[in-house]
Amino acid sequence: MAGQREDTKRATVLDQFQRPLYDLRVSVTDRCNFRCDYCMPKEIYSDERRFLKAQELLSFDEITRVVSVAARDLGVRKLRLTGGEPLLRPNLTSLIARLAETRLLQEITLTTNGFLLAEHAQQLKAAGLDRITISLDSVDADQFVLMSGGVAGLDRVLSGITAATKAGFASIKINCVVMRGRNEDAILALAQRFRGTPHVVRFIEYMDVGTQNTWRARDVVSAKDILARIEERWPLEPLPAHYAGEVARRYRYHDGAGEIGVITSVSDPFCGQCQRARLSADGRLLTCLFAVDGVALKPLLRASDPDPEDKKLRELMCDSWRARSDRYSQERKQLVHKPRRRLEMYQVGG
Repeated sequence: MAGQREDTKRATVLDQFQRPLYDLRVSVTDRCNFRCDYCMPKEIYSDERRFLKAQELLSFDEITRVVSVAARDLGVRKLRLTGGEPLLRPNLTSLIARLAETRLLQEITLTTNGFLLAEHAQQLKAAGLDRITISLDSVDADQFVLMSGGVAGLDRVLSGITAATKAGFASIKINCVVMRGRNEDAILALAQRFRGTPHVVRFIEYMDVGTQNTWRARDVVSAKDILARIEERWPLEPLPAHYAGEVARRYRYHDGAGEIGVITSVSDPFCGQCQRARLSADGRLLTCLFAVDGVALKPLLRASDPDPEDKKLRELMCDSWRARSDRYSQERKQLVHKPRRRLEMYQVGG
């Protein structure tokens, strides 16, 4: 558990813009049971599409090795498990239990669509998971089906939130991607649904992650517009960030009914404070959400000659972070980036 982990001085490895590494996001699968338009549009990602085979995924041993190096030698303190949908990975709780033994980690979290959460919540908590984030783009049943690519699962997701709360996850983050013409009216409905609870709804500007979601700038509902809609109903006031590099801007209701967040990676990019790296399900270290490719760690992890202290792995990971110069969102904002093919959201791990 977080309270039992060591609070030691972080290792400091800085990238080309003097940004440290704090947060590692680990994708445990590229598969998902939803087909959200902004990630895996069902017109492209059919059930017959080829995803990674079991042997192509990093094993739990391999993930644990990478996380251990990241925590010990690169300064990672926050770990998030993602996908695809991470709860589709068999025996995930055993991985969480192993990662919880990495005492340098201050927090282990999970991002899920919540469809399978009710049946796993108690075991996740017992294994050592600290916090859960749930992707939920509407609390209207019909709109939920539209946003999820045809999955009628709103009741299951809401039951998952209830089960997680009962299991001891006191404050759950609810992520909503807002798309113009699709779910703008979900803003107030979601805010109202979770007002008065410890749960925090975070509204995310629709981003151009990958190249298969037909992203257009005109489909983005800006954080400014999102806040204006909410403030018209419930006055807000800003809150300070919990830590340097926090992606969501925090606001609380004047009447004390809780807080919300907005993520402004399109209208007001925050690359300058980005302290995150990602490990793809097939073992690539990615230094940006908008990465074209990553550094393959699997060859070292599966090398025939033993490296019990993972010295080569440490060197490769440290060198990769030191060489990092990513600031895609700022370049997009400044209109200086060139069009390029990028890894898809389900490959990057969100």
